[in-house]
Amino acid sequence: MKRANNLMPRILEPDNLRLAFWKASKGKRYSEEVLGFQSNLEPNLRELMEQLSTGLVDVGKYRYFKVFEPKERQICASAFSEQVLHHALMNVCHEFFERHLVFDSYASRKGKGVHAALERAKQFSKSYRWYLKLDVRKFFDSVHHEVLKAQLTRVFKDRRVLEIFGKIIDSYETIPGRGLPIGNLTSQYFANHFLSELDHFTKENLRIKASVRYMDDIVLWHQEKAALKEVFFAISEYVNTKLQCALKPEVLASSKRGLTFLGYRIFPDQVRLSQQSKQRFIRKIRLLEENYHSGAWNEPTCQRHVLPLLAFLAHAKTRNFRESVDLQQWSIIERRQPRESRRQLEQRRAELPRR
Repeated sequence: MKRANNLMPRILEPDNLRLAFWKASKGKRYSEEVLGFQSNLEPNLRELMEQLSTGLVDVGKYRYFKVFEPKERQICASAFSEQVLHHALMNVCHEFFERHLVFDSYASRKGKGVHAALERAKQFSKSYRWYLKLDVRKFFDSVHHEVLKAQLTRVFKDRRVLEIFGKIIDSYETIPGRGLPIGNLTSQYFANHFLSELDHFTKENLRIKASVRYMDDIVLWHQEKAALKEVFFAISEYVNTKLQCALKPEVLASSKRGLTFLGYRIFPDQVRLSQQSKQRFIRKIRLLEENYHSGAWNEPTCQRHVLPLLAFLAHAKTRNFRESVDLQQWSIIERRQPRESRRQLEQRRAELPRR
């Protein structure tokens, strides 16, 4: 495949930089940092244009905080000006990353996502007797910088773009020469691309027809258990030698016994919530109730928090679970809601399966 070249003129276009600002500010238009950048928008965009054209980009100003769901992770929030820079790059480079991804890669892609990956996994679980589940040990922390940079040179030819990518990669490390910051837009692209060559190896060299990858969560299916054992050894060697990372202990099991994937338990004839997802749902519902009764959240805020929970339930067989949980939030968020909001809630409730 021909490498992408002469991208910088497109990146430097004023319309692209304004679009990058709009994307970076989405969801936080009234934050102090965004308002400060916007108050001097044109000078700030000219400064960004200068950084990009000279390659002297200002990167690595991270703010760190932790999240604890679904597991404890350190998030790195880059400065807003750096977020605009990331969007300016990816507005143009997105299509070239996309070209190298296989169909069954589902993370951070338009038209894909968790639920598309879940549906695909359901299809394969019905069609194949055995599955092999893999994931990379401490994936974001273990991404090898030099391996990633070498991969990027096989996609991009533009020297200035590669130099800026290199500076972004080198701006963060967990140990020398390794690690990507969770939370950066560029990290999503880099991490996804880091494993894309493994996808091609799996499908083109190992001839595995049925596979799904969501970032570093990988599942492969086959009719023969012995074939998946051989596939595991081949993939493990590839990850160790080519990517210089390590896999967690594999799970090789019958599809009839169920596959835990993306918060669900997938069986050939049904999908349930995983035990961890049930516990997490209960914690969030209890938190919603506490925040409402303490006055920390008003009714519209409760509604915004509960609708994603209902959407998550809608993809699994959850009737018994819903009946076992005291869902007090129904009366909380239905009282005194605007008509439009109540309609949305009723529609969401109607979508829940009656099983």
